[in-house]
Amino acid sequence: MAHHESEDHSYHPQDALSVAIKATALTGSIGLVGSAVQNTLARQNVGSLGIFMRSGSTVGVLAAMGGTYSFVKTASANLREQEDTWNTAIGGFFSGAILGFRVRTFPAVLGYGAALSTFMTAFEYTGGSLFGYKKDQDVDEYDRRTALRKNFQTAGEQTVAELGEGRGVYGQGYEQRRAERIKEAYGIEVPTSPVPAS
Repeated sequence: MAHHESEDHSYHPQDALSVAIKATALTGSIGLVGSAVQNTLARQNVGSLGIFMRSGSTVGVLAAMGGTYSFVKTASANLREQEDTWNTAIGGFFSGAILGFRVRTFPAVLGYGAALSTFMTAFEYTGGSLFGYKKDQDVDEYDRRTALRKNFQTAGEQTVAELGEGRGVYGQGYEQRRAERIKEAYGIEVPTSPVPAS
């Protein structure tokens, strides 16, 4: 593979407002679904407007959290001119602080901000995916799995030598050796061929 010394590693600014608007729409729609579920599970019938009247704060808070997180994260990256986990920590703090505003105490604002910042930073630092690390797109999947099989494959003789016989692990000629041991120890003749079923 060719060595690319001319790769551009400089930071390219992003539009924080467009990112924030998209995130606000996404998290607002998730909040709308959550509010609809809350409205459905209510004991009394509050009607279809209960989504906005009774549990509408869920929509607003989630939309504000998502928009704030995306805006602050992108704006922080633009100001610092680097993309790293500190941007996630700053965005997570401001987003969690919005959740703390519902409690209306300053310790709650700081606590929720610090908690969400810690969670989001740890999530981003460990790969940022719930589905594990991304596989290398340049490697063929069949070749990758074949290489894994060869790396962890051991010969049968080596397995028998390390573990010994028994417990489902038997080497070549086990039946004859077993019959000889039983004959020597107990004087019983053990047939080495399987007994016919009929």
